[in-house]
Amino acid sequence: MPAVRGDGMRGLAVFISDIRNCKSKEAEIKRINKELANIRSKFKGDKTLDGYQKKKYVCKLLFIFLLGHDIDFGHMEAVNLLSSNKYSEKQIGYLFISVLVNTNSDLIKLIIQSIKNDLQSRNPIHVNLALQCIANIGSKEMAEAFGTEIPKLLVSGDTMDVVKQSAALCLLRLFRKSPEIIPGGEWTSRIIHLLNDPHMGVVTAATSLIDALVKKNPEEYKGCVTLAVARLSRIVTASYTDLQDYTYYFVPAPWLSVKLLRLLQNYTPPSEEPGVRGRLSECLETIFNKAQEPPKSKKVQHSNAKNAVLFEAISLIIHNDSEPNLLVRACNQLGQFLSNRETNLRYLALESMCHLATSEFSHEAVKKHQEVVILSMKMEKDVSVRQQAVDLLYAMCDKTNAEEIVQEMLAYLETADYSIREEMVLKVAILAEKYATDFTWYVDVILNLIRIAGDYVSEEVWYRVIQIVINREEVQAYAAKTVFEALQAPTCHENMVKVGGYILGEFGNLIAGDTRSSPQVQFELLHSKYHLCSAATRALLLSTYIKLVNLFSEIKVRVQEVFRADSNLRSADVELQQRASEYLQLSIVASSDVLATVLEEMPAFPERESSILAVLKKKKPGRIPDDIRESKSPQPVAMPAPVIHNSTNSNSVSTDLLGLTTPPGSSANNTGNGLLDVLGDLYTAPKISPTTVQQNNIKKFLFKNNGVLFENDLIQIGVKSEYRQNLGRIGLFYGNKTQFPIQNVHPELIWTDLHKLNVQMRPMEPVLEAGAQIQQMLTAECIEDFADSPHMSVTFVYNNVPQKISMKLPLTLNKFFEPTEMNGESFFARWKNLGGEQQRAQKIFKAQGSIDLHATHTKLAGFGMQILDGIDPNPDNFVCAGIVHTRLQQVGCLMRLEPNKQAQMYRLTVRSSKETVSQEVCNLLADQF
Repeated sequence: MPAVRGDGMRGLAVFISDIRNCKSKEAEIKRINKELANIRSKFKGDKTLDGYQKKKYVCKLLFIFLLGHDIDFGHMEAVNLLSSNKYSEKQIGYLFISVLVNTNSDLIKLIIQSIKNDLQSRNPIHVNLALQCIANIGSKEMAEAFGTEIPKLLVSGDTMDVVKQSAALCLLRLFRKSPEIIPGGEWTSRIIHLLNDPHMGVVTAATSLIDALVKKNPEEYKGCVTLAVARLSRIVTASYTDLQDYTYYFVPAPWLSVKLLRLLQNYTPPSEEPGVRGRLSECLETIFNKAQEPPKSKKVQHSNAKNAVLFEAISLIIHNDSEPNLLVRACNQLGQFLSNRETNLRYLALESMCHLATSEFSHEAVKKHQEVVILSMKMEKDVSVRQQAVDLLYAMCDKTNAEEIVQEMLAYLETADYSIREEMVLKVAILAEKYATDFTWYVDVILNLIRIAGDYVSEEVWYRVIQIVINREEVQAYAAKTVFEALQAPTCHENMVKVGGYILGEFGNLIAGDTRSSPQVQFELLHSKYHLCSAATRALLLSTYIKLVNLFSEIKVRVQEVFRADSNLRSADVELQQRASEYLQLSIVASSDVLATVLEEMPAFPERESSILAVLKKKKPGRIPDDIRESKSPQPVAMPAPVIHNSTNSNSVSTDLLGLTTPPGSSANNTGNGLLDVLGDLYTAPKISPTTVQQNNIKKFLFKNNGVLFENDLIQIGVKSEYRQNLGRIGLFYGNKTQFPIQNVHPELIWTDLHKLNVQMRPMEPVLEAGAQIQQMLTAECIEDFADSPHMSVTFVYNNVPQKISMKLPLTLNKFFEPTEMNGESFFARWKNLGGEQQRAQKIFKAQGSIDLHATHTKLAGFGMQILDGIDPNPDNFVCAGIVHTRLQQVGCLMRLEPNKQAQMYRLTVRSSKETVSQEVCNLLADQF
């Protein structure tokens, strides 16, 4: 045994080595069980174990527990180690108890008694071990048992410095568990005066404790301000007299300085004592002066320590918000960090400037850095820094720079990271409303938001634009004209259709005098989007149509045809069916006076806090101004079904603010007495072929990223996608169009060229409830150029009949294009260099109809390449340039499309640095015009 002791628990070392050498989990468990059996026999044996053996076996048990195995014995032996006078044995005993002993254990009384004995010991090492154990366990029982003894150790003049330090940290741990253990009265002053302690460890630990106590009872510990300022002054302005032996890389006591500055942020500026305030200002000035000095060391630790103190000082200045000179100086200092090489410094500078921007003293100083901040938003590599730049632009915005900042944020939004787009949309919407002097500008901004980032425009945003248009008569005609023009785009986001339907339904008459926006044109334009929209949007459009009938009697017959269509009267969606039937009857039986009364224009909304602002406050609490107002009524209520019954009840306001969806539990019986008789077997399960192959031409998605991918009487599958360089994110939306759940929904990807296009599909819920919609996300990475598109099959069970849908996903090579600007000289030089047979592809094909140059231009704009206008000598020709991004390489690609109006033919020529890319791009575009 003596030989073993000399080796320092060699048995433990051998056991650990055996465990590490195990080849399998089973071998490890076998070795552990063998060791546990050996330890049990030793503990239960007749032979008395000495302290060393107990320590060794307790260490083995502790190691086994840390490996994840339960330990149900050895606790008593560990408690026995606490009474040992040897440090190593006592330490292992405390370690075992801290990790394994439950506070409800029967041994807790013995443990508490052993800890009390050690707290009363004259050996500071034993006292420290006891304090560390109390802090590690940190239970209420420990707080109750030692709540009176630890404060005595902390303030006693006989206690050694290392024990005071441990006592302060232990008390902090127990205070967080049981705040009532800290005594008041005279103890308060004695604890505060620990800030004057000459020992670095004691004052640092005491500062942390006092900071926690101040947050609980600031008035009682208010006296700490004077002492904290005095101690900070001695460190910062006269370091040679205080803590001169603790300088970290030429910075005196940086971590204590940070803690003292943080402690002072719990109080307002010490205005009652001018001397203290002056001394604090001197400290802050000195910190700024030292920050301007040349670095005394090139090591990163020096700059980290110096900057830690500087940033905490700036936080204190921002908190006090009472010294204009210091605030402006802080802003200037942070402005220097915006161009620093260190990413963390740029992030912290932007974050602190966000706070400075809210102060009236420093707002103008922050605005001077606007150009640099805009550059940070666009050029930073780290998304968190770009996020902070967006936050700062939002904070520094006012009437003088609002239009410029909003324009820059809109421009960046097109390429912004997915994670920050929704928040950016909210901020742009708020700024546009808050600083709009001309609300036509506001309308333009919101419609641009929808066009650029429609998927991230929440309901609150488009509700709000409708409220503002309704409340401001001077902007109504402009809004109607602008949204009418926006709806003419070939690819139009559904949110744009919602806004357009609502505004044209209310104010379409204001632009009906122009033949280009006549009532018939307005109606046909809206209805051309109808089949691409969700059921909720279709319901809104039906309400728009009946509004148009009220405004323009000449389109009544055409609208009635739409209401009579089987897709509406026999729709599986009860809300669509009910609206179509009721609106149809209303248009037939109601006189013009009754119609005008039922469908009168929406009244203005009373003002209340903006719902957009409320959403942003949840995302960024404490940083958002409160001065945007909006209506006290609910969000704009969709033009409701006016006859007999409206299935949208008052309970659905919070989730269905526009009244477009049927509340849960709606059934056929809710639709009125006559509807079931008229519509017959509407609720009989539709008969669908068990296997359905997608009929829609997948090539329509060459020119757009969103739309309906597949639809039949049972299910609608929509797609929304985004692409950035060689990466793509695709959302599939499965909508149940029936009144019954669809079971066992199982999408399966059929794609073997994963070495060219890596597509990953996330799992989804197998049940699609009646009338519900669920989303499934796919990610795609283009590794090298590919042909064709991935196939997907969707199997499910409806009405106990298995169904299968086969379709192609809209993933084609052009989705990974990056548009490239070029002048004429560069284009034709590059065109000539790519003239080899291996680099070009060409096709001549007949136009599908009469050649429409405007429609061709619109299609090419959605293909992904940059249209280079004015380059080709023939103004009818189209010239495009782009780069295909793959993981392995980037392939430059040029295209020329030459229409021949006389022959009604097109000639398409594609040239690139890779033959397969030229061929695939040519194949994709052929016969598409």
